[in-house]
Amino acid sequence: MQQIIISNELAVKVSGIELSCIECDVQLEAKNELLWNKIQQKIIEISDRFKVEQISQLPAISVSRKAYKACGKDPARYRLSAEALLRRVLKRNEIYQINNVVDLLNLVSISTGFSIGGYDAEKIEGEVVFGIGENEEPYSGIGRGDLNIEFLPVFRDEKGAFGTPTSDSVRTSVSMQTKRFLMVIIDYAATPQLEEATDLAVSLLKEYAGAINIELKNINYNEGN
Repeated sequence: MQQIIISNELAVKVSGIELSCIECDVQLEAKNELLWNKIQQKIIEISDRFKVEQISQLPAISVSRKAYKACGKDPARYRLSAEALLRRVLKRNEIYQINNVVDLLNLVSISTGFSIGGYDAEKIEGEVVFGIGENEEPYSGIGRGDLNIEFLPVFRDEKGAFGTPTSDSVRTSVSMQTKRFLMVIIDYAATPQLEEATDLAVSLLKEYAGAINIELKNINYNEGN
């Protein structure tokens, strides 16, 4: 697994950040019917339990929004990926279907409220630093085109920014050619629920993506620096 650290700049503004990193070999499928059925069941469950106006009050969403504000970004304009997914679930009773690996990542996200990065690990170069986006820093988000990442929490490698909790980048996106997958679950308050989300993710990766050679690592500021 790549070396991953949290920058001092970000840690000062959001002191409770903890990252759960899962890297593994995966087998990509355009669609896994059993997984998709599980997702549809979760969508029904969420729709029965929540209303749109309750999303921002969910613990993982609430602390994530506070982290965005602490970094200087408006979470209502630049929505966290987990919040955007849950809003889509409650407004449209659906989420996008991409491939088995991205789909199971989205299932973990709507089940827990954590925003999660998903990357082709072989497209990441060198050490990874989780920091804060800069003015006019180039970034092409999946399905979003050029994205203003100034003040957003952002993952960078030797080539530059490649991931934010609002949108992952085209450069490190998961495709049908992906062999090695990196999932990063972002917890802005180091809660006990992070371990539960990690266990769920590992279970789904094994069951629906044939995950092997699994590496797990938790990162916080003190341990990563």
